[in-house]
Amino acid sequence: MTAVLQAIGASRRFGGLLAVADVSLELSVGELHAVIGPNGAGKSTLVNILAGELPPTSGSIRIDGRDVTGWSAWRIARCGVGRSFQRTNLMPDMTVLENARLAVPARRLWRRLRQDHPSRTIARAALARVGIADLADRVAATLSHGQLRQLEIAVVLAMQPKVLLLDEPLAGMGPEECETFAGLLRELAHDHAVLLVEHDMDVVFAVAHRMTVMLDGRVLARGAPAEIRASPAVRDAYLGHDV
Repeated sequence: MTAVLQAIGASRRFGGLLAVADVSLELSVGELHAVIGPNGAGKSTLVNILAGELPPTSGSIRIDGRDVTGWSAWRIARCGVGRSFQRTNLMPDMTVLENARLAVPARRLWRRLRQDHPSRTIARAALARVGIADLADRVAATLSHGQLRQLEIAVVLAMQPKVLLLDEPLAGMGPEECETFAGLLRELAHDHAVLLVEHDMDVVFAVAHRMTVMLDGRVLARGAPAEIRASPAVRDAYLGHDV
């Protein structure tokens, strides 16, 4: 598979702290790549680098082979990279549909919000894909935690990206919600390049095609889920020996 988004030797330093150290990975359409590791391993910092929220101190980022190192987050987004955050980042006083419509690319906001603008169709399709089309007219503040997580993914999809960077999307969900969300992740990986940062190992091992394990900002291991599960180093550092 052809890589859509690449990190090549990416590092990020905050003063004397090397939060991400020489990390390389590739994301391809049709594949879900999970990044796991303990808290403080550098996972979210890596996502921020890939999304343009933070420039790498060294190394490079490429989209479709084009060097986009140091580009701003909005320029990266316009290249087809969408991301979600650990904490929901929505407009609570707006409806579900309005939240999704705000993410649809348009030259002017007023055009995007016109009743006859194609953004309505795009936003409704995004809501339907994550399973909350019936909540379109609900105010976001009235949704459950799991529904808010679904809405956040719908907002990302409304941007019509080819890459999805999902930072702990299952945080705070119950078992049934996690099971439903796992099915959504599998489905999204069919036509997107997906990077998933997540601590729910049952879901991760059920949906991932490839995995990268980080520890202290560095790559500890990478490979297929079966290889990661069997790695003594990964078991000692993160998974434990009961997985």
